[in-house]
Amino acid sequence: ILTFVFILFLTMASACSSPVDEPSFSAAFSLCRLDWYSLIPAWLRHRQSGLQANGQYFMLEDSTFWIFGGSMHYFRVPKEYWRDRLLKMKACGLNTLTTYVPWNLHEPERGKFDFSGNLDLEAFVLMAAEIGLWVILRPGPYICSEIDLGGLPSWLLQDSGMRLRTTYKGFTEAVDLYFDHLMSRVVPLQYKHGGPIIAVQVENEYGSYNRDPAYMPYIKKALEDRGIVELLLTSDNKDGLQKGVMDGVLATINLQSQHELQLLTNFLLSVQRVQPKMVMEYWTGWFDSWGGPHNILDSSEVLKTVSAILDAGSSINLYMFHGGTNFGFINGAMHFHEYKSDVTSYDYDAVLTEAGDYTAKYFKLRGFFGSLSGVPLPPQPDLLPKTAYEPLRPNLYLSLWDALQYMEEPVNSEKPVNMENLPINNGNGQSFGYTLYETTIASSGILSGLVRDRGQVFVNTVSVGFLDYERKKIVIPLIQGYTRLRILVENRGRVNYGDNIDDQRKGLIGNIYLNDSPLKKFRIYSLDMKKSFFQRFSVDKWSPIPEEPMFPAFFLGALSISLSPFDTFMKLEVCSPLPAWVL
Repeated sequence: ILTFVFILFLTMASACSSPVDEPSFSAAFSLCRLDWYSLIPAWLRHRQSGLQANGQYFMLEDSTFWIFGGSMHYFRVPKEYWRDRLLKMKACGLNTLTTYVPWNLHEPERGKFDFSGNLDLEAFVLMAAEIGLWVILRPGPYICSEIDLGGLPSWLLQDSGMRLRTTYKGFTEAVDLYFDHLMSRVVPLQYKHGGPIIAVQVENEYGSYNRDPAYMPYIKKALEDRGIVELLLTSDNKDGLQKGVMDGVLATINLQSQHELQLLTNFLLSVQRVQPKMVMEYWTGWFDSWGGPHNILDSSEVLKTVSAILDAGSSINLYMFHGGTNFGFINGAMHFHEYKSDVTSYDYDAVLTEAGDYTAKYFKLRGFFGSLSGVPLPPQPDLLPKTAYEPLRPNLYLSLWDALQYMEEPVNSEKPVNMENLPINNGNGQSFGYTLYETTIASSGILSGLVRDRGQVFVNTVSVGFLDYERKKIVIPLIQGYTRLRILVENRGRVNYGDNIDDQRKGLIGNIYLNDSPLKKFRIYSLDMKKSFFQRFSVDKWSPIPEEPMFPAFFLGALSISLSPFDTFMKLEVCSPLPAWVL
């Protein structure tokens, strides 16, 4: 084994020892066949200079290096499947994994960090190294990525003056504490410390936001001060590239079409001249929004654009190689002309499906990247077994109104309080799920107010309508005496891209009015739908489903599997978003 590794090391060192003057991509590869299928152990390699961007092409130590990357996010894929997906990435001919790091998931409460299970960043990076992949890390703090608030924690919004993605003190103090913890985990994984991380991205597409000229230098310094020594990158799309370039950091581009490629690479040449070109995000598909179509990008078009990118002398990262799933409520949203929340699936029409299966894109790209290498690609891993189980019919039921008695004590407040500012979760507010607002009224009339994102209105237990972005007023029917008014508000996802991320508070925003008079004295229940939330509802609290169940309600069913379980998907025969949990 030692002899074999040593021979690979010599092959890499000798194959690319001399620079070539302005070769085309194909010519460069005919002269410099990189064996990037095997990572050389740290003790066999002099790790001094790392990935360099000083000339026309990337250099890794003394060798020309082309980045053939693929994006996969550990937090969107069960840890049990990481190896399968990474082996498929390697077998496609890629040599580099890129991943974002979601602050909101790693620090759900101030100072309380979670890097366990599916959030085990270090295990993910080390597994990539074991399989033979380099890593480009994109730690944010803002990451976009169609995740709630672009990966920023919702508790930041407790500050009414918060200015996200700026040098506002309340924001930078939180970033500093987060980076103190995160970078202590990341620094040992860098290339110069024997790890696989060859580059680190500074923030994400800031040129499209560009609120504070001091912000990006602050983030760069924050990374460097905490021990980041590898190549630093920025990435921007066509809307932000011109304003996203910064001194001392390699600019890269995000795009989908060949037309964009020509425009953006020409701009890079004008500002970076002979530095390497890199498409940090070539969008292999696109994300989906509730109510919209499933976005599809033809595999032949993908192959043509990938080929054009490499012919332009650019390295590439496929965003996404494998999308995965927005588990729970972590999906983001867009709000330009109208609010649209992203779906739970992050399939993205990527190179691998959400289930990790091969696609036409995979086979075409594998053939393409394989033609560029001097050695055979690793074999494709077999697909994981799947099965269709019998239909699952719920048999137990618990109405929301009956469930209230088992929940934690509600928050009593003179006025409505938005989710983020509820005095719960150790003072960190509520991040995801639903919030129920309850008060009493003595008359009918017009109910109005600002609801984010969707509020179902009940008089006692009877639904009388909805309030949302479009419907800002509804009629409350004639009632006698004091009646309980309830508004069940759903957070459908905070915007992850755009100028309005500072305005992403959820729930009832400000006063709610009946006939233009503000309502008072609210009882507010947090329905965050965490595991601990459902643990309050022991089986004895459920009852058989009645012929006419009272909604909203929880329904419980069990699936019995006698043999080893296989992968499967749940299909809900409903026409609107309906969350489901596996307990």
